[in-house]
Amino acid sequence: MHTHAVIVHYEDTDLSGFVYHANYLKFIERARSDWVRHLGIDQNALRASGLVFAVHRIEADFLAPARLDDRLTVTTTPVARTPARLVLDQRIQRGDTPLFAAKVTLVAMSTDGRPRRLPQGLKETV
Repeated sequence: MHTHAVIVHYEDTDLSGFVYHANYLKFIERARSDWVRHLGIDQNALRASGLVFAVHRIEADFLAPARLDDRLTVTTTPVARTPARLVLDQRIQRGDTPLFAAKVTLVAMSTDGRPRRLPQGLKETV
């Protein structure tokens, strides 16, 4: 499991003062990028070699709102993989309060859109 800290900024909120729903997807995207970097995988080098990741599916549950200046924790946990696909459980919490939960399926593909195998660093994650 990997953790990533997020502070809610004014630009993340809507007129209600709550985090706008689409911004939770940005938070988990940043956490995934940080997780891959933490694994020692250079995404720029992968892209230069013709390999990229794409989100294939997201199942999301909005459990409670986050607000301006909240300090959030995003956890990323790999739960399943195939040679070209990785499924992650991603959760956002404020302290002990769950705010958002998502099951994210990523696929590895070439820059021309063809399926590719996951790089070595990700094969050992599950």
